[in-house]
Amino acid sequence: MNHLFTPYALGPIPLANRVVMAPMTRSRRPDEVPDAGTATYYAQRAGAGLMITEGVFISPEARGYGDVPGLWTERQVAGWANVTDAVHAAGGRVFAQLWHVGRLSHRSLQPGGGAPVGPSTTRADARVWLRETGMTDATTPRALETGEIPRVVADFAAAADRAIRAGFDGVEVHGAHGFLLDQFLNARVNDRTDRYGGSIENRARLLLTTLDAVIARIGAHRVGVRLSPFTVANDLPADGETEAMFRYLTPELARRGLAYTHLSDLHLSGGPDIPAAFLAGFRAAYDGTVILAGGLDRARAEGLLDAGLIDLAAFGKPFLANPDLVERMRRDLPLATPDPATFYGGDATGYTDYPPALVATAGAAHRV
Repeated sequence: MNHLFTPYALGPIPLANRVVMAPMTRSRRPDEVPDAGTATYYAQRAGAGLMITEGVFISPEARGYGDVPGLWTERQVAGWANVTDAVHAAGGRVFAQLWHVGRLSHRSLQPGGGAPVGPSTTRADARVWLRETGMTDATTPRALETGEIPRVVADFAAAADRAIRAGFDGVEVHGAHGFLLDQFLNARVNDRTDRYGGSIENRARLLLTTLDAVIARIGAHRVGVRLSPFTVANDLPADGETEAMFRYLTPELARRGLAYTHLSDLHLSGGPDIPAAFLAGFRAAYDGTVILAGGLDRARAEGLLDAGLIDLAAFGKPFLANPDLVERMRRDLPLATPDPATFYGGDATGYTDYPPALVATAGAAHRV
């Protein structure tokens, strides 16, 4: 039996298959509230065993890219409720990815035009997307005061509560790709001298405290976490301590009984691979559900599943132009190619207008 298309029990949540739609920012909501187009986009892709939404900002301070929906107002909760209703009606399961970008922001997105926040004042040599200017250099941040950090943790927990009220099956805490929680893990970006900096235990404190707060609010079986070991995304410099950090983090994650840990491998975006030995070591030490994302195709995903190294396989860009990706892979049908010009911003073009394979092969007019 093919593991990729077999059901999987994510704790008490049954998944129809082991294909995960990875989170992907689309920047389609100028008012930061999900609309009917958002619901259509996710419902079209509900053939995935599990979908993880685009990063959802937990507060105005958390923003770093333009036109991204959030989860800090009741209007946003209502908008996301329409999305989850549509997904569930289509037979899907969906988690909301909770996002705070930290230093990877621009002052035009910050309350009062202030500086973004981070573990330190080190600016990221990275760019963020704004509707008005496209890709734009990130602004120099200010360092979070020690006394402000509990507020950030509380923002994550409150957003998790809103996500469950909006009908999500769970949430994924975004601790990857050089965003806020990842910035605190990194010894070169995090130069703090308080209880959130210095030692590995101190640098991991914000991530673990955030997970504990979210778990306390909605239950561990509804909480996943995304991490990107060895990433250099968004100007996160290698600090030489990744393996030591994960030797500490892995048992801490395991004992919390999370819904899953989602590892992101960004080698196709210029970062290093997650070494095979690291993945094997993580799998041996972590008895929970493991998701892997990053340049997977069907053959590699099946090989990793067969080897027992992962439980679920996440696909990102293939889902953009192939809303019926699971069926296409199951039938070995050709995949459409997404148009990079429509990744961020715009209207339905490149968002909800990609046809399923059976429509495309019947002669529907569409660029691929």
